[in-house]
Order: sequence, then structure tokens, then C-alpha cells
Amino acid sequence: MKRSVDGERLIAVFSALVEPIGRSLPASSEVVLHDLSLLPDSIVAIHGDVTGRQVGDPATNLLLQKAVSGSLEHQVGYETTLPDGRRMKSSTMVIRDVAGTPVAALCINTDLSHWYSVQRIARMMIGEEPAVPAASRPTAPSAEVESETARTESNEVFAHDVDELAAHLIHQAVQKTGVPVDLMQKKHKVAVVRDLKARGMFLLRDAVDMIATSLGVTRFTIYNYLNEINDATDD
Repeated sequence: MKRSVDGERLIAVFSALVEPIGRSLPASSEVVLHDLSLLPDSIVAIHGDVTGRQVGDPATNLLLQKAVSGSLEHQVGYETTLPDGRRMKSSTMVIRDVAGTPVAALCINTDLSHWYSVQRIARMMIGEEPAVPAASRPTAPSAEVESETARTESNEVFAHDVDELAAHLIHQAVQKTGVPVDLMQKKHKVAVVRDLKARGMFLLRDAVDMIATSLGVTRFTIYNYLNEINDATDD
């Protein structure tokens, strides 16, 4: 996707703002700027280390999917969970040029684990939660917090490279069919390719080869599946 002149200006302006915005937030927060013209490796500026990513790392699975489907909109205050169990509150703001075309996404991710600890301490101080020895104290949010946050939790993956992102996308698409790869018929494999196309998988380099290997078919078979999917869409 080619950037407009206004898009270039906006990327430059917000890239310069990432660090000051990050410094104005608690140390448990991370500010990330994605240049949508560089998808999938779209991170162009980052401040903070909540997810362990850096400039040049890829978009999340959700940002990639929304960009491909043309459904990019602001999303504020949704919850995600990192692989180590930490809960985060995230917000994604879509930056558009004068023509209304999305050119960037400014994301803020905040690690909530310290705040849950403060919450438990406050409850103990006012007698709402019994004090327990540190060794036996649960590190995860309480059941009450779990039930509240689970309502808005998003299945977002913060991959550190394209291979990690690709592996997740393929796993999710295969799992969605409910059929192991070695038992799949053609219709199941076409469904996987269709799902991966919707997820933005084909923006990743070597996507066709990776999908072909995962499904046990040739890369030419994947192209045939794509042609079938495109023909069905045109109809």
C-alpha cells in the first residue's frame, strides 16, 4: 500500500510523538506505532517493553486481519493476555490521511499485573480479602476480576517475527476446521486457505510455501485453492 504525501507527514509526526507519549504514561505501558503501508512488518516506533517487541516486528494477528478486511476502527480498552499469563489493557487508534485512508495505527498496551496486586492489597486492608502467605498467594487475578475481564478479552497475539505470526495464523485456521491435517479432505484445506486469506496471511513473505507445507500439499495446489476461492467470491 503506497502512502500519500499526507500519510508520510502523519507517520513522521506520530513517530516523533511515541516516546513523549510513552514517557507520560506509567512504566507498565508501551506505545507502538504501526505504518500500515509496511504490513506485515509494520512497527516503525515503540517506547516501553511490555510485549518485548521492537522496530521492524510484525503487526498483531488482529491488526493484520482488520487491515486486510478494511474494518480498521478505533478500539479502546480491550483486554488481552500475554503468553506468560499477564493481562493487558490495550487501545488501538487508527490514523487516517485527509482522504480518510488508514495510514497508521497507534497502540497503547498496559500491563495490569501490578494494578491487580494493588487491588488485592487494598481489599485486604479493608477486610474484603483474607491475607495469605506470599508463597501461597495467587498471582493471577481473583475469580471476580477474571469473570469481569473475560467479557472483553481479545485473542490478540503479539508476535516477535513473521514466522511466529504465521505459525499462529495457520494453527488457528486449522483448529477452526476441527479436523486434523492428516484427515482433511480437499474441502477442509480450501476452508483453511479461505480463512488464512481473511486473516491477512498472504501478506506475509513465503506464505504460500508455509501453508503448503502445513497442509501437506504443493504450492501450486494452494494457488489452485486461491483461484477457486476468488472465483466463488466473484460469483
